[in-house]
Amino acid sequence: MKIIMLGAPGAGKGTQAKKIAAQYGIPHISTGDIFRANIKEQTALGMEAKSYMDKGQLVPDELTVKILLDRVAKDDCKNGYVLDGYPRTIPQAEVLDKAVSELNEAIDFAINVDVPDENIIHRMSGRRACLNCGATYHIEALPPKQADICDSCGSPLVIRDDDKPDTVKQRLKVYHEQTQPLIDYYQKKGILKEVDGTLDADKVFDTIKKILEA
Repeated sequence: MKIIMLGAPGAGKGTQAKKIAAQYGIPHISTGDIFRANIKEQTALGMEAKSYMDKGQLVPDELTVKILLDRVAKDDCKNGYVLDGYPRTIPQAEVLDKAVSELNEAIDFAINVDVPDENIIHRMSGRRACLNCGATYHIEALPPKQADICDSCGSPLVIRDDDKPDTVKQRLKVYHEQTQPLIDYYQKKGILKEVDGTLDADKVFDTIKKILEA
């Protein structure tokens, strides 16, 4: 079972990817994680990726797919995997499809966690983070016991720059320009499944399970 998770930043696709991985015993693969792992282990691919990142450049699609294929070739991926955060653009999707088809394999599902922009802005602007211990909160969904103070270590909580409304709006703009076309791409391939991401996370997961087990 090879699954791609789609959805805007803050839609909750990472949460659902982890739930799928745990339920079906397949790895949750985030490109950010595999980049960091390759750089930490100083692999040839990791060092090549680092050379771009150090200059503030995007890692080219071909190299990203090489690193991804190296990861999915490992034994723990023999029953499938969940890709989170890749592909982000049509060219990346095409490179991935070509590489996967050369292995005589195919992506089974592209699951789009659909959440309206206004919900995402509201959801993300409510996030609070402790820069000291890394704990995260939400003023409505997971509030700290004392306003703006971390339960774990007593440090002040902050809004990360990434979660400020103006930043979120910009990230959503980029998402709609670059990643939204993937929804049409996978729809045409007949593997797109849409789920309502405004529901409670467990209800979203119940919908996903029905899709995967149908």
